[in-house]
Amino acid sequence: MIYIKLFLTFFKIGAFTFGGGYAMIPLIQQEVLAHGWLTAGDIVNFIAISESTPGPFAINMATFVGSQTGGFFGAVCSTIGVVMPSFIIILLVAKFYLKFKSSKTVSACMSGLRPAVIGMIGAAALSIAAEVFIPTKITLEYFTSYSFITTLIIFIICLVMVFKKLSPIIVVFTAAALGIAAGYLKEIVG
Repeated sequence: MIYIKLFLTFFKIGAFTFGGGYAMIPLIQQEVLAHGWLTAGDIVNFIAISESTPGPFAINMATFVGSQTGGFFGAVCSTIGVVMPSFIIILLVAKFYLKFKSSKTVSACMSGLRPAVIGMIGAAALSIAAEVFIPTKITLEYFTSYSFITTLIIFIICLVMVFKKLSPIIVVFTAAALGIAAGYLKEIVG
């Protein structure tokens, strides 16, 4: 049954991902593609939607994937699945906080996990960038196409805004406005 499969898949994602929502992207990508629930392009779109809506990224992603795959109940099952491991772990950590706080093993484990999480986030960023910027068949016309040029311009503008430490809200709204403007401009220009 799809609801159990969604719950178990997102429970696994929630249980084996350390470092927050962005670190989940590679595992979400792998699981969702393996089950054939979404295409790589759909995943990129859902990442954009999850980033531009309120709430934690992982919960938004689970809800969107579950909704797309199994409707309302699919969204509920995916969301509960991705949240449940963190909820259980936080309850355990809260209960044994002082013991965990001074444990050299836990401290050493976290020191090893940090670089792995950064690597996973970097791999996800490269994978998403490849999906957005690199087509399956690369030709010279692609690099001079309207879609590539407008996407690259929007990316550069948003990158500059992020490095200038502008509010993420401003960056998201600016990207959305630029995307809308580019879409209308494409219709006018032809």
